[in-house]
Amino acid sequence: MELTAHWRGRDSFTVLDTAWGEGEKFSALEAAWRADPQRCRRLHYVALAPSALPGSRRIPQPDAGITLDLLNGPLEQALVQLDARLDAIALHASPGDGTGFVRPLAKLCVPGTILLPASVSSEQREALSKAGFGFVAQNGSAIFASRKPVAPRAKPAERRAIVVGAGLAGSAACERLCARGWQVTLIERHGQPASEASGNLAGIYMPLLSKDDNIPTRLARAAFLFALDYWNRLDGIEGARCGVMQLARDPAHAGVQRAIAARWNYPHDFAQWLESAEASALLGAPAPDGAWLFPQGGWARPSSVCAAMLAACGGKLTAHFGAGTVGIERRGGQWHALDAAGASIAQAPVMVLANGTGATALPQAANLPLWKVRGQVSHLAEGAVPALPFVLCREAYLTPASGGIHSAGATYDLNDPDPALRQSSHDDNLAKVRSLLGDPSLAQDAPLLGRVGFRCVGPDRLPLVGAIGDATPTGRAERLRDLPRHPGLNGLLGYASRGLIWAPLAAELLAAQLEGEPLPLERTLVQALDPARFMLGNAAKHAIVTTAPQAENP
Repeated sequence: MELTAHWRGRDSFTVLDTAWGEGEKFSALEAAWRADPQRCRRLHYVALAPSALPGSRRIPQPDAGITLDLLNGPLEQALVQLDARLDAIALHASPGDGTGFVRPLAKLCVPGTILLPASVSSEQREALSKAGFGFVAQNGSAIFASRKPVAPRAKPAERRAIVVGAGLAGSAACERLCARGWQVTLIERHGQPASEASGNLAGIYMPLLSKDDNIPTRLARAAFLFALDYWNRLDGIEGARCGVMQLARDPAHAGVQRAIAARWNYPHDFAQWLESAEASALLGAPAPDGAWLFPQGGWARPSSVCAAMLAACGGKLTAHFGAGTVGIERRGGQWHALDAAGASIAQAPVMVLANGTGATALPQAANLPLWKVRGQVSHLAEGAVPALPFVLCREAYLTPASGGIHSAGATYDLNDPDPALRQSSHDDNLAKVRSLLGDPSLAQDAPLLGRVGFRCVGPDRLPLVGAIGDATPTGRAERLRDLPRHPGLNGLLGYASRGLIWAPLAAELLAAQLEGEPLPLERTLVQALDPARFMLGNAAKHAIVTTAPQAENP
């Protein structure tokens, strides 16, 4: 795949390979890119690769200048879901693919897109020619020159941003932007990072399963897998990838889980359904209805993850801690972060709100349907409960001991602003721990120790990632692209109970959007995270979803 001459002088270059094989073409192209002193700044490689897990997967690379996306699915379906602008295509289409893929492929091309010597039938070649690909007879390659090409994505005029909030969401945003060469100013109202919802001693991470592989399941899987790869490239994270066991609630729930296991036949390193005997033997306690085991799940200390991400930013990050209450204002094409006296702390063309429900105190984000949900975690001394080889969860979770402490919880208290520890929440957590372990006598005299944090939760329990909608509508809107946006104002909000896995992928998605890069998720999933989704259908009346979110399994 000789592309050296084509990427020179470009900021970025995107290649689609419809036959990944063993990744040999990617390896060769990566080596050529590294060896070329005139290479493009960023190389994006997207490939179709049959996998045991459906959907798309972005795999972080050792060099921040390279992205790799693997798509699993039929050619036409994968192209419809791909959000990218292609510079080169290595096309291998079987006769069984028909010609339905040609139109979605052409929609991804820009003038000058190169179609490398292609494995296509005569019928497919004719369809490609009609779509705007001009074939060169001598080598079988083609150049795209449609009369109605898709416009190239806009690149940022300058790579500077302000990030508000230094929890998991904001810390990941800083790291993903700095990795792309941005200068980032981080503003945090507290004196240190991870002072609110990200301040718990332990957070757990695991995928989500469903029989129909619905949008939340697909999103959680993509985020979980990306986070595992991403964390491998950071130093100083405290925690353990010890596995997570999720117990079935009752026989009916177990029946549903068996059906999921039979339908998807997940790889064992991703998810294993265990019947009662096997689950009980691993747990060392009764698991009467069976359980899921997620071998790559585990727990991590969120503050250590924040610290690792911020440390990775190096000199491209300027941090302002202890900033107190911050306002924002746009003037002269720049966003300004303002202190309590109205003075400008920092300015940049791009601003990212990653401060949870604090974002709704700002007029520009006041219409976002975000709820502040209280969660009390109980801290149990090592020895108060049996030693665990993994995280255990069902209606609540219990971690293995770390530093002499098990974390158990957390409560899910709507419309409850109380920041203080209280016995009733502690009792609720302990009751769930006793139920998990099948022992009503556990921790009867446990002292009231723990921590209260407040989750930021949306109506559908999915994050809000991307450009924030302008509350001043221009008319009835049925499509996300028709909704007005605040220029340069973005959100990373609503991570609910899954902030550990959401933070890396959501930040990667936002950074790719800001850079005009291929997106790391399918179009349907990107749309499901759009902060303006709650305005669809009735933007003229400022309609938003107002149903309070319900508790979810950890």
